Amino acid sequence: MDPADYPRKVLFVAGAGRSGTSTLSGLMQLMGLHVPQPEVVADDTNPKGFGEPAWVVEHHDRLLKDAGVQVSDARPEAWFETGRIATRETERIKTAEWLEGHFAEGHELVVKDPRLSWFLGLWRVAAIRDGAIPVFATMLRPPSEVVGSKQKYYANRLGSAHLAASWLNMLLHTERATRESVADGGRAFVRYGDLLDDWVKVVMHLGEQLELQNVLHAKSEQIRDGHRFVDPGLRRVTQSLADLQLPPKLHELTAQTWEELNKLAEPGGDTADVHATLDQLREAYVDLYAEAEAISRSSVVAAEQRIRRERRGGVPADVEPAPDLADRIPHGLRAAIPPGVRRGIRKALGRTR
Repeated sequence: MDPADYPRKVLFVAGAGRSGTSTLSGLMQLMGLHVPQPEVVADDTNPKGFGEPAWVVEHHDRLLKDAGVQVSDARPEAWFETGRIATRETERIKTAEWLEGHFAEGHELVVKDPRLSWFLGLWRVAAIRDGAIPVFATMLRPPSEVVGSKQKYYANRLGSAHLAASWLNMLLHTERATRESVADGGRAFVRYGDLLDDWVKVVMHLGEQLELQNVLHAKSEQIRDGHRFVDPGLRRVTQSLADLQLPPKLHELTAQTWEELNKLAEPGGDTADVHATLDQLREAYVDLYAEAEAISRSSVVAAEQRIRRERRGGVPADVEPAPDLADRIPHGLRAAIPPGVRRGIRKALGRTR
């Protein structure tokens, strides 16, 4: 088949940041799928490249800012905020127009960004409007390694508990958001470890499952390029869930979720029974977060007050304010100053007393 005759298709690579999404996107690009240009430039955190379009990153940053949501947001309610933004017709038009402009470079595109999961519905609609079939590949990496990698390369100071919670929030809702594509075989789950161990087997299976013509018709030179691209040493952070020292409930929920998600990566594992269990885990996480939020309300109020003081030019609560100049003048001396003079001084200083 001539590549010009391939059906339009967009592969959306989803998953938490630092879970191998860049590796999969880069391999798909080598197999012939088109990554819309320009791309985000490689750096020390991802020396092999990110395989993600710069416009998509900027687009998502703007939408997240509008929704008041962080990239690694642990709040279940954050999905309602991004969903509200994603239903705006202006954003749907803008997204579809951008996507349409890149099909001239190839009929099979790959779109990847760690922020992508927040707007999967928006991209699904955009692809369909452009006459393309949306398919989804979600990367799975042990949550302990995802957390460790973020702490190592992003200097994240929010702590292991927050990062583990944000992983739970991201993966549980990403699974639910892509479930619509189960019926037509349009979604897949890929373990990062499997990809590094035998990328040819994983990518070819993915090509068959999602019917990616460029992968199915890859040439030997492209396979050699893939071997040069994949480095088993990319797995530079390895640690266990116990190393994170999470609160017991969070630890248990994270371990159970990881176990169920792994079943989705097995042949024939994307079943209704697994979906039902993941729904229960998602509900359990929502309840756990609500409990934690209710208990920590005093901390939230204190943080809000501290921010308001700083915005007004105040000083942190643990720093004693410096005494005012007038307070350092003995009362007797102040009383000896004629009232009219005192009023003139106060007026010059812009003070009311």
